Amino acid sequence: TIAFERRGEGPPLVLLHGWAMHSELWGPLLPRLAQRFRVHAVDLPGHGHSAQLHAFTLDGVVAALASIFAADTRPLTVLGWSLGGLVALELARQHPGRARALVLVATTPKFLAGPDWEHGLQPEILDAFTQGLAGDYRATVQNFLALQTRGDERARETLRLLRSQLASHGEPDPRALRTGLEILRCADLRDDLPRITAPALVIAGERDRLTPASAGRELAMALPAARFKLIERSGHAPFLSHTAEVLAEVTGFLARYAGVVAA
Repeated sequence: TIAFERRGEGPPLVLLHGWAMHSELWGPLLPRLAQRFRVHAVDLPGHGHSAQLHAFTLDGVVAALASIFAADTRPLTVLGWSLGGLVALELARQHPGRARALVLVATTPKFLAGPDWEHGLQPEILDAFTQGLAGDYRATVQNFLALQTRGDERARETLRLLRSQLASHGEPDPRALRTGLEILRCADLRDDLPRITAPALVIAGERDRLTPASAGRELAMALPAARFKLIERSGHAPFLSHTAEVLAEVTGFLARYAGVVAA
């Protein structure tokens, strides 16, 4: 059910993309990462070349990933973006012995704002996207991409890249889009963070409109072994808009915590 591309040799590194996208979005990072890792660029269920899971939930995705890597007993380093970051956190929570290190880009433990969490998206915005999927899901996804780049100093180029990549690796299943939004609506991992002890690098975009930088700071503070990096003037996809800066942070962190030598 889960499709992924392997590249490079070395310790296993799993890449998990965000909602509505696919594994090819990691293209700008892959050449450097594949120099030191056996990279597994995963398509989440119903995205890219992966089939839709019967139960597309955090538990379901984690179970599918655990099954894929069951034969390789080495600890995994996991790099997750947005929804993929939530999956990475849940994988580390359920299988603490498998997670060697985490890189969490534009990731939040709770996507929606609430009375006790001011660092999230307003629920009515997610409601609008959910309603839009029932009408014109392609237009809804395009609007979501525009929100990802809003405020970024390189918004035009980053949005052009996101849009050009969107359907280049298989169009997302509308059912996966709906269930993915439900994961974002319901997930709340805040109480579990103190038990996720793997070293973590939390990267946030200063101008992110979906997962505010303050959410990344809170995440890094709650994780026992995390450091926080702010990418200035960046939106929700800093690895695309500020690739060199993100790569420098990621490779330096992995050299220290994932047992590899920085390229």
